[in-house]
Amino acid sequence: MSVTLLAGSATASVAVAVENPASAPAATVAATAPVENLIVGYKSSATEASSNTAAADDAAAKGKKAGKKAKFDRRLGTGAALVNLGGTVAPAEAADVMAQFRADPDVAYVEPDTRAYATAVTPNDTEYAKQWDLFESTAGMNVPAAWDKTTGSGVTVAVIDTGYVAHSDLASNTVAGYDFISSATYARDGGGRDSNPADEGDWNATDGECGLNSKASNSSWHGTHVAGTIAAATNNSKGVAGIAYGAKVQHVRVLGKCGGSTSDIVDAITWASGGSVAGVPANATPAKVINMSLGGPGACGTSYQNAINAAVARGTTVVVAAGNSNADAAGFSPASCNNVINVAASNRAGDRSYYSNYGAIIDIAAPGGETRRATDTPGTVTTPENAILSTLNAGTTTPGAEIYKPYQGTSMAAPHVAGLAALLKSANSALTPAQIEAAIKNNARPLAGTCTGGCGTGLADAAATVAAVTSTQPAGKYFENTADVAIGDNTTVESPVTVSGVTGNAPATLKVGVNIAHTYIGDLKVDLVAPDGSVYTVHNRSGSSTDNINQVYTVNASSEVANGTWKLRVNDNAGGDTGKIDSWNLTF
Repeated sequence: MSVTLLAGSATASVAVAVENPASAPAATVAATAPVENLIVGYKSSATEASSNTAAADDAAAKGKKAGKKAKFDRRLGTGAALVNLGGTVAPAEAADVMAQFRADPDVAYVEPDTRAYATAVTPNDTEYAKQWDLFESTAGMNVPAAWDKTTGSGVTVAVIDTGYVAHSDLASNTVAGYDFISSATYARDGGGRDSNPADEGDWNATDGECGLNSKASNSSWHGTHVAGTIAAATNNSKGVAGIAYGAKVQHVRVLGKCGGSTSDIVDAITWASGGSVAGVPANATPAKVINMSLGGPGACGTSYQNAINAAVARGTTVVVAAGNSNADAAGFSPASCNNVINVAASNRAGDRSYYSNYGAIIDIAAPGGETRRATDTPGTVTTPENAILSTLNAGTTTPGAEIYKPYQGTSMAAPHVAGLAALLKSANSALTPAQIEAAIKNNARPLAGTCTGGCGTGLADAAATVAAVTSTQPAGKYFENTADVAIGDNTTVESPVTVSGVTGNAPATLKVGVNIAHTYIGDLKVDLVAPDGSVYTVHNRSGSSTDNINQVYTVNASSEVANGTWKLRVNDNAGGDTGKIDSWNLTF
């Protein structure tokens, strides 16, 4: 089977630069910053160290000596006293009050109560202001807030695609890859497989050259565009910012003239994830994330599924594009494979992009953009500002000058999620592919617009997902089932979780996290079934035509023995809408 890239039409380069956005304030207060409070630490032997009344009297007396109305506010967790100066005062006036405290032998220290700021400054990349997909509140992926915690360092992301055309905004973040195109004709490099994943161009000179109804086209430089979204160099005063700009990209070339073959792609998946491929040297830097912005019609075949299963077993998260046919993704491969994160595309308004595939098999949506409106003439470019800007090349056939250019497609949506997966793996290296997928889906936010047909659990949210995997796990023990369970019309299905190692009964505040993809949740009744068969209803046919359930419920299960097999039971009592249990969990 031949597969193709999943990007839509492109536009001319947007060459107008913007001024560098201003940086956030430094984490320390400047000499001219006003002061509102002081933090006073008393020696343990001082009465003021334990008595709020004594501390209040002391603050008032010292303030009076300095000509200010100093007032005890509260005791900090460290035992220090917070002293309010009656409003913001100039540093010199605050220094007068501080001098009174410093002169007291019972005072261990005094310092201004300064302000701190997020350390992740706005990137100074010249095209960053056009990357709405990263930061806009309506339909952006909330990436900048995640950079406070992680930038993807230590993680390699394999881009299984057209290969790499040299670009200075990617060079520093690129590691050695491989060319898996076995046909010299399709590879255009004079030979078969080799260690050079350079993109030689995927143009077609004439209509019909690549089969019935195929059209002549220029080279796409698709893999380079995808790679820029994942890990373009950032804060380098040029170009665009990558989502996981601390990560490394590994180009694994499988798409050339007329697309690519399943056999080459299967070997590429194997090699990229650290598996062995006959005749190919071992991968020195195996990828923990694979991005495949490619696909073709037909259900997932055994070859694809075996390769993906093996990659996931090696600890590699596999992200795939849903496809651009405005159809059910279940009819496309590898989008329909198990053990992948299947990504639909959303637009700048927060709707499903008009071209994006959809369906119960979708896991998540991410920005894919639109270079034109759905009602505009196909092939035209009318809204380049609403597409995804990334690294590219100006050559129409063979490589030319490096440029930046907006594309649309689920090809553009998938690398947003691959970049997020790299952020998560970097932030918590112990995460498994299943846990990464669950975290991304469980921490999505609802699309601002609509998604007819189903877009998984919503729009991926980088900051919320990173925060979830870096925060302390809730007190108690956590149990989860991430296996998909299809929910058909007028059926009842169950998903089990086996609990062990918990003493006594379940708590009165048992947390039940439910992640269901369904296009009409008013059809659904969702019950938690205890090991003894007791039933606790958490959702009862509410929500009407709303898509998806992504919620944590609290259940009083204190009468139930904790250990045993718990089940999530879902009943669909109508026709016309189907879905799946994506995952669910219990926290004791």
